[in-house]
Amino acid sequence: MAEKEQTIIELKIAELQFRLSVAVRLATTFNRQPLEVPTQWSHGKHLVSYEEIALRKDQADIAAQYLKQTATYLMSITIKEALKKTFIDPKNSKNNNVVSAYQIARLIRNAFAHSPIRPQWSIDPDCRNKVFAVEDIISLDTKDLDGKQFDWRHYGGLLALFRLSKYVRINLLEDTDIGKNRTIPKPDHEIIMQGDLILEQIDKIPDDAVEVDPTKFTEETGIDIVSSHDTQN
Repeated sequence: MAEKEQTIIELKIAELQFRLSVAVRLATTFNRQPLEVPTQWSHGKHLVSYEEIALRKDQADIAAQYLKQTATYLMSITIKEALKKTFIDPKNSKNNNVVSAYQIARLIRNAFAHSPIRPQWSIDPDCRNKVFAVEDIISLDTKDLDGKQFDWRHYGGLLALFRLSKYVRINLLEDTDIGKNRTIPKPDHEIIMQGDLILEQIDKIPDDAVEVDPTKFTEETGIDIVSSHDTQN
């Protein structure tokens, strides 16, 4: 297999893990994710029991959230390495999109490298006070970022990095197998996500739902949900 083809496959695998992490996060939130683990598991010379690796629901929620975060870390590493393999000197390429894609992926990778659970920006001197941008997909302004705690708002979020991976794979590495004819199963539930807010369409109001007094809600929050509802309809 040619190196370029292998590199494209590696990017696809990183994207697949990110997509799976989103599914796991949703399933865990809605209590649809089974938490079964082996009652006994041997691997190599080690053996663990059920009690050692079993998960409570609250632990699964935390793990699922960080699984999504570390999936973006894997994408950033894979993007960086893909560009290094494809372009002789991506850092100094004449193509600004190559330079920005490489630097953004590299700087995100660096933020996670020494502290994957609580990443922190470590901006090289020659990258400070600069803006790296790839078309309208992703942008990173490094001004005053060095040493700050990593925040998705600095570069546009999890989906920005997912889009960057696809951009590198399709536009820069010229992947032609982009799944136009693939069969996609229909969703079992109608779900909309806005950031970390999850909205699911339901057929009827649950029997245990508690009725909210709109007037009281408005007084406590300052948000007039009655007027907002009228405006939207």
